[in-house]
Amino acid sequence: MLYSPAPLHIPDGFLNVAVSIICWVITVITLGIAISKTNKSLGERQVPLMGVMAAFIFAAQMINYPVLGGTSGHLLGGALAAITLGPWAGVLVMTAVITVQGLLFQDGGLLAMGANILNMGLLTAGVGYGLYRSVLGKSRKTQLVVAGIAAWLSVMAGALATSLQLWLSGTSDLRLVIPAMLSVHALIGLGEAAVTVAALGFIFRTRPDLLDEKSASAQGSRGWVVAGILITLAVVLISPFASADPDGLERVAINIGFINNSQSAPFELIPDYAIPFLGETSISTIAAGAVGVLVVLAVAFLVGRSLQQKRAN
Repeated sequence: MLYSPAPLHIPDGFLNVAVSIICWVITVITLGIAISKTNKSLGERQVPLMGVMAAFIFAAQMINYPVLGGTSGHLLGGALAAITLGPWAGVLVMTAVITVQGLLFQDGGLLAMGANILNMGLLTAGVGYGLYRSVLGKSRKTQLVVAGIAAWLSVMAGALATSLQLWLSGTSDLRLVIPAMLSVHALIGLGEAAVTVAALGFIFRTRPDLLDEKSASAQGSRGWVVAGILITLAVVLISPFASADPDGLERVAINIGFINNSQSAPFELIPDYAIPFLGETSISTIAAGAVGVLVVLAVAFLVGRSLQQKRAN
């Protein structure tokens, strides 16, 4: 049977209501700050690049790569988004990706969406950019090395936060879930670091000015935007060949024994990244990925455009 990506984020049922609400509160407050900060600092070149980066991260998250022990991992992308766009625009990009995944593909629970945005978007962007900014102005080699370390640490931060939320929810014992989550995500984080460094290295070689808001214009960025969309669609084309092994969180849930806590979404649109009337086929997965790419690109672009227009007024 051809591979169709399974849900990758925290489903409803893993976290209790109190923890989920607390995560939502933290997320909403942080997003409010991100909107305010982005509204004040959003550059002209960032609007189309927000859309492209969101689309690329969505597509890349469909590609699960195998790690040890019959487990797979996938890109989070928060560090990459924050480094290329700035921390606040990066947060909005990650929020757009995770929201579309939850609402359109039932990837992650609705009540748990606040936790997913917090763990995979806010923390990864904050940790990734926080470390990377310390080497701004340094050599490209230094920046790439630190970007890789920052990407790895961002994955570990998200895994640790998830562990604490599972413990606070009474889902798992702290002494079991922390070492289980951190050990598997230490390996997954290596893939995150590799993809982040490769993407930044490509930008450094082709359009280093895109990492400098002052020197990049929307006109000069159009060719790169087209190239980014083409690369994203190429990633979608290989999505049916991604690893079918459980991802890090799912593997931990199976091993520790709380996988049955997972609750299905109350509705289905494009569940499991497969178009319902096409079945579980490679065409179905590619078509679902293409739909997701277009939706995420449009959402992130419109968010950036609306903030830019608000700033102009």
